[in-house]
Amino acid sequence: MTTRRCEAEDLLRGLAPRVLGAVVRRYGHFDTAEDAVQEALLAAAVRWPEDGLPDNPLGWLVTVAARRLTDLLRAEQARREREDAAGRRALPEWRLAPGADASTSGPDDTLILLFMCCHPALSPASQIALTLRAVGGLTTAQIARAFLVPEATMTRRITRAKQRIRDSGLPFGMPARADHDARLSAVLHVLYLVFTEGYAGEAGLRREDLTAEAIRLARIVHRLLPDDGEAAGLLALMLLTDARRAARSTPDGTPIPMAEQDRTLWDAARIAEGVALVDAALARGAPGPYQVQAAIATLHDEAPSADTTDWPQIAALYEVLAGMSDNPVTLLNRAVAVAMSRGPRAGLALLDGLEGDERLARDHRLPAVRAHLLEMAGQRAAAREAYLAAARRAASLPRRRYLNARAAHLGDDA
Repeated sequence: MTTRRCEAEDLLRGLAPRVLGAVVRRYGHFDTAEDAVQEALLAAAVRWPEDGLPDNPLGWLVTVAARRLTDLLRAEQARREREDAAGRRALPEWRLAPGADASTSGPDDTLILLFMCCHPALSPASQIALTLRAVGGLTTAQIARAFLVPEATMTRRITRAKQRIRDSGLPFGMPARADHDARLSAVLHVLYLVFTEGYAGEAGLRREDLTAEAIRLARIVHRLLPDDGEAAGLLALMLLTDARRAARSTPDGTPIPMAEQDRTLWDAARIAEGVALVDAALARGAPGPYQVQAAIATLHDEAPSADTTDWPQIAALYEVLAGMSDNPVTLLNRAVAVAMSRGPRAGLALLDGLEGDERLARDHRLPAVRAHLLEMAGQRAAAREAYLAAARRAASLPRRRYLNARAAHLGDDA
């Protein structure tokens, strides 16, 4: 029974966005449809392990969700005393309850659903929450735990997001050609943020469920848009970064710098897949920021050791990336690459230009990078003070522990 239950849960996870897409495409009412689909998924999770899988699981779910949507809409209409208006809007019975073998939506609905969840009227936080709920199939409680907020807070965030989409009158369908690129950029950005939160969140905790979900959704987007270089670049970047996960910290969570990581623990299959993706994307020309970041990750992952890393090439790629965006993390990484290729003083000169950047005012990374470059330059006392300053800003205990240990090591050697 346990095996059948796990199989059913895996199948439901993959079918959830397709079911929601099919129901919203047919009937609209995104917010109510999402509730109806969740109830259909719950019914399937209870019944399928006992009764076995239906012949057409997708059709079964769409049928149950459509019937439940009908019930919810009728109840809502009754409460609002709009029976007459509801009668004019009522759908034919054969559409409200299609047979289990009725044709259902293809996987394209998943991409449309992603576009809806990344509606420009929503804040990035709401886009992330709604994407994980509607497309990722995570419960509100799971999303709240992942982002360390109370479930009630996340419930309100998701509810407001669904209301904004409803009030916008946005039809279920691909955005207009003029809006397509901007909306796709928002989709990719949301998936990148989900991955980043899972891989190196503000609390410093590894959330492998979020990284896995981001990679799964990025695979879907790449499969549906195989010729989009940035979709391929984002998936490659995730794979190449996640490939190093097993080696990037000790069992107690203390970070291990890339130069000190055991590279035999890196996932060779993920590296190979990521390299193939980025090579194919770059061959098309006109690379975007995700492709450039994936190219940088490729140079790190393909280097047999830290000493053989092609730092001049990495520094050159960071120059290209800095020309595309003034993201402060990009500028910090460029300073490290320049220090590794041209010497620590060159890197420290770049850091001086970031001291007044308010985006880094309370971030531990600026003093941490400065400490590392000062240590490389042999300025051990100054490096120790910078490590201590970084530790005071660090949000997570393992990171503070690592930074304080670096400072203590320099103090012991003084």
